[in-house]
Amino acid sequence: MSALTSPLHDRHVAAGAKFADFGGWSMPVEYAGGGVLAEHAAVRDGVGLFDVSHLGTATVRGPGAAAFVDSCLTNDLSRIGRGQAQYTLCCVPDGEDGSGGIVDDLIVYLHGADDVLLVPNAANAAEVLARLAAATPAGVTVTDRHTEVAVLAVQGPRAAEVLAAVGLPADLPYMSFAGSPGRAGAEVTVCRTGYTGEHGYELLVAADRAGDLWDAVLAAGEPAQIRPCGLGARDTLRTEMGYPLHGHELSREVTPNQARSGWAVGWGKPAFWGRAALLAEKGAGPARLLWGLQAPGRGIPRPGMAVLGADGARIGEVTSGTFSPTLRTGIALALLDTAAGVAAGDEVTVDVRGRPQPVAVRRPPFVESHVR
Repeated sequence: MSALTSPLHDRHVAAGAKFADFGGWSMPVEYAGGGVLAEHAAVRDGVGLFDVSHLGTATVRGPGAAAFVDSCLTNDLSRIGRGQAQYTLCCVPDGEDGSGGIVDDLIVYLHGADDVLLVPNAANAAEVLARLAAATPAGVTVTDRHTEVAVLAVQGPRAAEVLAAVGLPADLPYMSFAGSPGRAGAEVTVCRTGYTGEHGYELLVAADRAGDLWDAVLAAGEPAQIRPCGLGARDTLRTEMGYPLHGHELSREVTPNQARSGWAVGWGKPAFWGRAALLAEKGAGPARLLWGLQAPGRGIPRPGMAVLGADGARIGEVTSGTFSPTLRTGIALALLDTAAGVAAGDEVTVDVRGRPQPVAVRRPPFVESHVR
């Protein structure tokens, strides 16, 4: 089966992008004329434009749609109102395997009591939507919109001025959204969300108008030296923030408690998938926890590498690792056994192909966040 392509694929080819598979989609990793380091710096210091149309998009509509979604996903939708967004998790239901493991993490956009937009990850969108569709009450429908909607991300300290230049609303509170016609003539949903740790926005637009919006944003961003950015920079940016990535820090084998994502769980809610298992684990204490690791030099811990304690015994495993362009050193995320008693500031060792690499244990983020 051939990989899916974004509605912006021709723009990426023209810009000299290198492509890789992301959840069954052929998406740009980096562009000619700078690469990951330059694209990362553009987002931290100015503004970058990402195509993240591989993300899933779906609507849940009908009487009580929001209450239905709330009964399935972990976070508490009563905490937000219409026009706001919320990070949440889809966990394995208690009756399935009793683990409370994470099927996917996603953003919920609350349009109203009967209208919810979901943005799951590309690789898991079909499963999340199938699970929801199988559980819907009468009158509620789940509709996959991924072929109809493109998603662009404008991220960085100069993102607001670029949006204003395009004619889109930029003065939005964090985790809120608004619809508006842009200079490109398309109806755009502007969301004050992102995955980089910088002030930024995600723009949802009809797939057939995505090219016009992409061109308009790049043109408006020229005074700010905007750069198109690939998913390589998106990964280094999110790792510096300690943001989890499904398939690495989040999976069916990892629970919200272990991933330090308990803040995205509505513990007082009467129902959500995995509730009993997660409450039991929370009470007993998780067997492992997510930590950050920072190398003293340029050595880079990589996913799957063993983490060793002071006595040389294995105490966990690296889940993500990269070179931090901001810190100029290797950083990583790792799941470590709580029985090892690890604390921030401790030194542990990563087994880098048989060579011990000392690293310091840290609580992310590795660099300051500017999302709010």
